[in-house]
Amino acid sequence: MEWIDRRLRTGVKIAGFLTVLAFLISVSQSAYAQESAGPTAAEAMFTVNNTWMLVAAFLVFIMHLGFATVESGLTRAKNTTNILFKNTSVVAIGLLTYAIIGFNLMYPGTFSLGEFFGFAGFGISSPEGAAGLINYADGHYTYWTDFIFQAMFAATCATIVSGAVAERIKLSSFLVFTVLFVSFVYTIAGSWKWGGGWLNTMGFYDFAGSTLVHSVGGWGALVGAIILGPRLGKYTKEGVMPIPGHSMPLATIGVFMLWLGWFGFNGGSVLSADPGPVSLVFVTTSLAAAAGVIGAMVVSWIVFKKPDLSMILNGCLAGLVGITAGADVTTPFTSIIIGLVAGCIVVASVIFVDKIIKVDDPVGAVSVHLVCGIWGTLAVGIFSTNPEHTFFTQLIGVAAYGVFTVVCSIILFLGIKVTMGLRVSEEEEMAGLDLGEHGMTAYPDFQQVAESGGSTMYMSSGGSSKPGSKVLMEGELES
Repeated sequence: MEWIDRRLRTGVKIAGFLTVLAFLISVSQSAYAQESAGPTAAEAMFTVNNTWMLVAAFLVFIMHLGFATVESGLTRAKNTTNILFKNTSVVAIGLLTYAIIGFNLMYPGTFSLGEFFGFAGFGISSPEGAAGLINYADGHYTYWTDFIFQAMFAATCATIVSGAVAERIKLSSFLVFTVLFVSFVYTIAGSWKWGGGWLNTMGFYDFAGSTLVHSVGGWGALVGAIILGPRLGKYTKEGVMPIPGHSMPLATIGVFMLWLGWFGFNGGSVLSADPGPVSLVFVTTSLAAAAGVIGAMVVSWIVFKKPDLSMILNGCLAGLVGITAGADVTTPFTSIIIGLVAGCIVVASVIFVDKIIKVDDPVGAVSVHLVCGIWGTLAVGIFSTNPEHTFFTQLIGVAAYGVFTVVCSIILFLGIKVTMGLRVSEEEEMAGLDLGEHGMTAYPDFQQVAESGGSTMYMSSGGSSKPGSKVLMEGELES
């Protein structure tokens, strides 16, 4: 009996061991099956969405090259280095200030002063683990992707101001303005809608920033141009004198770069890679830009009796700015209407700003970004497929951003003017900011000689087979 009992106990042990072994094999097979099956559907979509958001971020980044070439092409050669320096600095300032303070001002989470102001603290810090990854933003993108995408928009806003104050503002003064404008004005204003503030609660809608980015920058540009005053030789007893830019090829390249970047600007604002909304936004954005070109072409040809390249370039940008507020809530047909009206408006606005109220805006920034930004925002209340979007609510948003930005811009520009000066000397302006501010030129093979209304460029002995030969690069007439 004892022998039988030992055999039974041994059998039980063997049976237990085999059961445990079978369980371990089953678990390992299940884990292997899951691993070989790849990520879950949610994980795969998270990767796709996040990748698209990062692609959109670098498309917005490349827009800064477009702004730099448009601004330098539509202004005189003697200021090219200065303009390129500003546009490069703006990106750096925008990214750093947005990281230090701007992101948490724009997206405070909770507001401490009604729904008007909130601050989540200095610096940026992703939540630990999945909270900053797949559990962030409903699994669409990570915390870091959210930051870098929004930071690119912040830098864009200040770049708009650069064009309107070009060729006569002190570099140091502009950089100080940029730091304060991007750090506080743009971010606090943005929190009212995109950060969940009072305008968002009211139902105001601005999909990708016709007002939050473009009109805010446009208001700053208008205030800056007025306080600075016009460039020397622009308004004389003989009337309004045109000051042509030095390179239409550069300006044209810049517009195409901006059009390309706008696919990220608007397409990325879907905040996911959802094929339906993203593809619709691509279509409405493109059609509005094309319609803006045609609208500006027709109106400028009628008014000036000649087809004007600079006008259709601004018409393209006008259509893009106009559709930005409602690219996801308009049909392809209504996007054409919005872009066409924007193209017509921008020509009328350029004439009005330049000849009627006599504000010197070298690149048409006020007309493109402010006027057409307002039009695009109001157009949401007219054409949106969402019945909750109303014209009156959109008008309140436009007015609120206008008042806030104008007041802040006046304080900033006047404060800088009083403390450190705002405008370069007449001698520097005539010689060009490249020499006055930087001690270098963008085109060293040419020598620039100041004349009334601008400068004439002479080929240096090292850049021509005929030393001293004269090349009229800026549309100037030889005296």
